[in-house]
Amino acid sequence: MRLSHGIHLAYCTNIHRGETWGETFDSLKSHTLAVRKRVSPQKPYAIGLRLGFRAANELNSPAVLLEFKRWLDANNCYVFTINGFPYGQFHGTRVKESVYRPDWTTPERLEYTKLLFDILADILPAGIEGSVSTLPGSFKEFIATESQEQAIRDNFWKCVEHIAALEERTGKILHLGLEPEPLGYFETTDETIRFFDQMRSGHAGDARLSKHLGVNYDTCHLAVEFEKPHHALGKLTGHGIKISKLHLSSALRVKPTSEHLHALAAFTEDTYLHQVVVGNCSSGRRAIFKDLPDALAAANAGKKNLLTSSHDDEWRIHFHVPLHAPAGQWFETTADHVTGTLDELQKNPALCSHLEMETYTWEVLPPEMRARNVVDQLVAEYEWTLANLAQRGFRQE
Repeated sequence: MRLSHGIHLAYCTNIHRGETWGETFDSLKSHTLAVRKRVSPQKPYAIGLRLGFRAANELNSPAVLLEFKRWLDANNCYVFTINGFPYGQFHGTRVKESVYRPDWTTPERLEYTKLLFDILADILPAGIEGSVSTLPGSFKEFIATESQEQAIRDNFWKCVEHIAALEERTGKILHLGLEPEPLGYFETTDETIRFFDQMRSGHAGDARLSKHLGVNYDTCHLAVEFEKPHHALGKLTGHGIKISKLHLSSALRVKPTSEHLHALAAFTEDTYLHQVVVGNCSSGRRAIFKDLPDALAAANAGKKNLLTSSHDDEWRIHFHVPLHAPAGQWFETTADHVTGTLDELQKNPALCSHLEMETYTWEVLPPEMRARNVVDQLVAEYEWTLANLAQRGFRQE
């Protein structure tokens, strides 16, 4: 939906199953329109589209694209952003670290992302910027050589060149947002800045880089890294890095008592990777685990060299929980990072015009957190987000 100050808000449709275009389109017709009917029945409604490789290829034909554009017009909907992080199947199977494959060392990831931009440029309304979000190059453990690192930089640059040529041909303003994530090739603000410095050193003075390549700032991911939005966003923008999109999502935070860690086992599941960062608020000590079962196993084994029993310790878990979810008896969420990010947007509405709610984990949440159906949950996400935006002067137009 369109908000004041030229901002656009949507939920990301990666919450729904759908690997073919037919399945994706069906979910838009059923779930997305049902949400739209309840949150924005009379005004233009924005869609944050997730297209995997198969769906994108099936959509990328003149007849299918024309049908989709007619459907968007008939339902007063528009697409301004595409989630291009998951390349393949994203629900109902083990995803884990394979969500990073193919990564940006490969031509497959490059061609897929270029295809997403081709589609977006075709369906994007005039006068609105378009963004695609993608992984932070790769997964840390996949990268072992300088040649791989160079391939990542080279492929990102080839994508920038494609975006620039597409913008020149169509007149549409387009940018790619790289999404730092725990244990991604770059995961923290400082690592992200170093990566952009490397990109700039190879293309000094070329304005296309800053215009078309930016960061998809995911509030869940940066909160898990114990970063503060004021400092993180200030560093990025102070370094001249474009904020392509803001992903609004919360993570779990837990004090690691034996009782709390026992309860946390309810969030272990076999589909997605749930990285854990253990931080000590006094010492600044930090330990990171690839997945929640790994962290729980270390705690059960009493590995004090990695985990202490200090009252200052806190676990932050990369498990996207609903924005509207209240704190539980034994856990809290990082909703304060979301509201802190919105505070920064209030200070500077030009910070970013693309907002997307992303709680793709609905199917794997513990039963008590998904008692409502997915449409009801998404409506609640909108209600929470719109209320917090309204408190900061942003309203639907």
